[in-house]
Amino acid sequence: MFAAAAADGVIITLASGYRSFRTQTATYGSYVRTRGRAEADTASARPGYSEHQTGWSFDIGDGGGACSFQPCFAQQQAAVWAKANAHRFGFVVRYPWMLHEITGYYYEPWHLRYIGVAAATDMSTRGIATLEQYFGLEAAPGYL
Repeated sequence: MFAAAAADGVIITLASGYRSFRTQTATYGSYVRTRGRAEADTASARPGYSEHQTGWSFDIGDGGGACSFQPCFAQQQAAVWAKANAHRFGFVVRYPWMLHEITGYYYEPWHLRYIGVAAATDMSTRGIATLEQYFGLEAAPGYL
């Protein structure tokens, strides 16, 4: 996928990949300390719940740091390209704009999740935005 983007003149970089339980604990803990638990739960998964811990998700950047991990990243070439082409490689933008009540997380145009080429292409073709909608699941539940 990164090579295909580069062939189209777009730089996509790996900003964050697999996270261990320890790393996710630190990541989530940082959000809790700076934003409080309730807001942290909409921006970062608690340890043991992160898609990054599965190895099936990663975050992208554009190599220049413009709008890194901010909603404005959606307007950067890397995010625009990924949104239009990631399905060809089995990925979806996991947390789309304004669907946080379904996914449980606010918009993250940088967070890609691997689901396989067939499923990602089917979602794209049918205009289905979230995995919850695609698999007929209820909205993401809150933590117990």
